[in-house]
Amino acid sequence: MVLSRFWLAIFISSIAFVIFSLFFGNTYTIDFVLNGKKDDPILISEKYIQDLPTYIKDSIEKAPDKTMVINRDNLNLDTTYVYSSKTVKIYSGKQKSDGLLPTCKVSLFDIILPLMAYLAFFCGLMELLIISGASEKLARRLSPLFSKIFPSVPKNHESISYMTLNFAANFLGLDSAATPFGLKAMESLQELNPEKDKASDAQIMFMCLHAAGLTLIPTSIIGYRAAANAANPADVMLPCIITSFIGTIAAMIIVGIRQKINFKSATLLVALMTIISAICGLLFYINRLDLIEKNFFTANLSGLMLIIIIGFTLVFSFIYEKKFVEKNTTIFDTFVNGARNGLTTGVTIFPYVMGMLVAISFFRNSGLFEIMSNGISFAFSNIGVSKEITDSLPVAMLRPFSSSGSRGFMIDAMNTFGVDSLTGRLSSIFQCSAETTFYVIAVYFGSVKIKNTRYTLGTMLLVDLICVITAIFVASWFFVK
Repeated sequence: MVLSRFWLAIFISSIAFVIFSLFFGNTYTIDFVLNGKKDDPILISEKYIQDLPTYIKDSIEKAPDKTMVINRDNLNLDTTYVYSSKTVKIYSGKQKSDGLLPTCKVSLFDIILPLMAYLAFFCGLMELLIISGASEKLARRLSPLFSKIFPSVPKNHESISYMTLNFAANFLGLDSAATPFGLKAMESLQELNPEKDKASDAQIMFMCLHAAGLTLIPTSIIGYRAAANAANPADVMLPCIITSFIGTIAAMIIVGIRQKINFKSATLLVALMTIISAICGLLFYINRLDLIEKNFFTANLSGLMLIIIIGFTLVFSFIYEKKFVEKNTTIFDTFVNGARNGLTTGVTIFPYVMGMLVAISFFRNSGLFEIMSNGISFAFSNIGVSKEITDSLPVAMLRPFSSSGSRGFMIDAMNTFGVDSLTGRLSSIFQCSAETTFYVIAVYFGSVKIKNTRYTLGTMLLVDLICVITAIFVASWFFVK
């Protein structure tokens, strides 16, 4: 219900603002909101050529293509004058994201179809884990821990293994594998849900833990920093881990208090200390490496772990091939059947993803997001927050809405302010230590057709805020001299 109203609020407020800007503001056309593409120039005005300054008029008439570009400063985009059919169209600035109609197309061809391919492959692997008995063995070993965090989930239930694989994939930065594992976990938890259109306690806890995005190796962030010629591309790794870990603990506590979970369990405390020790040990090892060794290690760890997971699944299935024979099937046929189920899941979630992405696109192109972002940055600057921090806030604000949009802001911040500046590093931490909340809710709850998400959205946004505040303190601690 909350998500539905939020979706409506984004659309209605954006539509109202677009109409107001067209008739009472400086907007010349609204076609870009509907049909424009990301990074296209925006038409801001149209004039008769005789109404232009003389030097611009003469330059246009002398140009072979009747086009003139005025190069302004590096912080502002070029203004382009294009003469056609007795009028001059004036373009300036770039579109923030695809318009409504291109977003519908992009959501299918660039998001859902690749996601369906990932779902097909990993759901095929998960079917092998189920039939071979590997998921049951994993669930049995982890049940003592998960029974404390998810008391409504029976011991040895298959959802435990799926959630574990999802958390592990996120932890290692394996985004393509994390989503299929997470969707399978939601489907499994939905089987235990007595009210099928209402999120269960276990599903809410799983989603909120997922929101913190606990990551050990932020491979993509390191790659972007390396491409921008950072002195040490991996120097944000420890701040990313600390921020996302604090966010994960905060999510567990916030939801746990709401669900009256007992945190005094020795099993839970031992598990947390084990995780902290493992992270510290690995970080200690990485810090002993030189720059080339760090780059090699961080570039290959995630990929190597994914290969190990795939190899383990296939070898385990071969060892217990008799279980497949007992079910009158083969290893390959089981994989194909699981892959087919993955494709079905992809078709199911497409409308939810498209609806959310279109709303976000409309919101960004309307100009409302930019006004809100500038307003918040101005407010923070007036209470003494440094400009280096306020310059990075657009990344944090957009992250819950759009991963690609916030990534664009992050890259722009690194290029504009310097990859090794506090702004550049803080933007990287923001991008790494939170989840695309609205997209994730649409995908995960949409896959099991849950309409009432209860307090999931509010909690996930609160966790995002905690990650933002933590990131600012951690980045200041590490990088402010």
